[in-house]
Amino acid sequence: MKPPLVPLATLLGRELRNVKVEKPFVKFGQAALAKKGEDYFLIKPDCERVPGNPETSFSVFAIFDGHNGISAAIFAKENLLGNVLSAIPQGINREEWLQALPRALVAGFVKTDIEFQQKGETSGTTVTFVVIDGWTVTVASVGDSRCILDTQGGVVSLLTVDHRLEENAEERERVTASGGEVGRLNVFGGNEVGPLRCWPGGLCLSRSIGDTDVGEFIVPIPHVKQVKLSNSGGRLIIASDGIWDALSSDMAANSCRGLPAELAAKLVVKEALRSRGLKDDTTCLVVDIIPSDQPVLPSTPMKKQNALSSFLFGKRSQTSTNKTTNKLSAVGVVEELFEEGSAMLAERLGKDFPMNKNSGLFKCAVCQVDQPPAEGLTVNSGPFFSPASKPWEGPFLCTNCRKKKDAMEGKRSSRPTVLA
Repeated sequence: MKPPLVPLATLLGRELRNVKVEKPFVKFGQAALAKKGEDYFLIKPDCERVPGNPETSFSVFAIFDGHNGISAAIFAKENLLGNVLSAIPQGINREEWLQALPRALVAGFVKTDIEFQQKGETSGTTVTFVVIDGWTVTVASVGDSRCILDTQGGVVSLLTVDHRLEENAEERERVTASGGEVGRLNVFGGNEVGPLRCWPGGLCLSRSIGDTDVGEFIVPIPHVKQVKLSNSGGRLIIASDGIWDALSSDMAANSCRGLPAELAAKLVVKEALRSRGLKDDTTCLVVDIIPSDQPVLPSTPMKKQNALSSFLFGKRSQTSTNKTTNKLSAVGVVEELFEEGSAMLAERLGKDFPMNKNSGLFKCAVCQVDQPPAEGLTVNSGPFFSPASKPWEGPFLCTNCRKKKDAMEGKRSSRPTVLA
């Protein structure tokens, strides 16, 4: 069992006791240049945890970088937020809502992938999905789009993990252990060229939504990181790989520091174009989280990270298996509340999904459908679930979602047949 997110409760209590720490402003800008027309984005600054109550407002920003077509990117843009919110219990307070959000993001990503694959289309998409509630920022990502945080201390932090097979040895091991093959493209004469790819399919990524024609070891389970900013605020830069193939995180942050978000997004895209040219769709969202008594995010000079702080913060950001943490970043302006990147669904959903006593039904932890116990399985149960002979071991999964889980772990295929 993972420890409860006690630090989050402490921080929220601190907010309530300190009247000076008011809810920040959220200002944003967007810019894009299209090469293939497969990038999409979502901006929803006026979401509400309790419909009709603006005091419960939160913001959502996301980028969907499609490949092999646009269908998966459009589908995820239209359905992912609703699927995430449906996985959060109703009638809970803000603290409980924020604690439930990381698990709900996992369920929402997996549900969206299942629903899209049922359409029988072969496109896929990366997703970087950001939820901002007050000073708390939660980021879920699959693929190689990226979200960085530029704080008022001048330190740039990576809030996502790249799921490129070329760069992520841990993901290469997972894919091969689940039944995939990883290698470069073979050309005439036996020479290997290009980046590492997963076969069948030839995808360079180990995680995405969609990609029905690729093995299900390409999983939709996101890396999730949740942090709390200090009341000095910060800037998020969310962008597709058209930006990050041209610019480092520091270069992107430096190129727009001190400018309003709308202009900043345009300058990041312009700098990427100047550096590399337009070789891919290039989309950037800049989101400023600003103290309520300041009209704009103040400009601060870039400070060099010393070797120790770079190791401490950078290491935690790059690994994909970190558990719940309660550590300050080296500069003391970001509280890390949660980070988890495991591709094992059982590890991400937890074990506290009991039966609904009023209805006598279990709710599937992924698709949220109520079903009788005899028609589904717990995550950790064997092929036949018998309440009388086996103790409760984890969240309930309906038959369809259990098949998806097994397929992602290389136990069987749940992919629909796709005709060429």
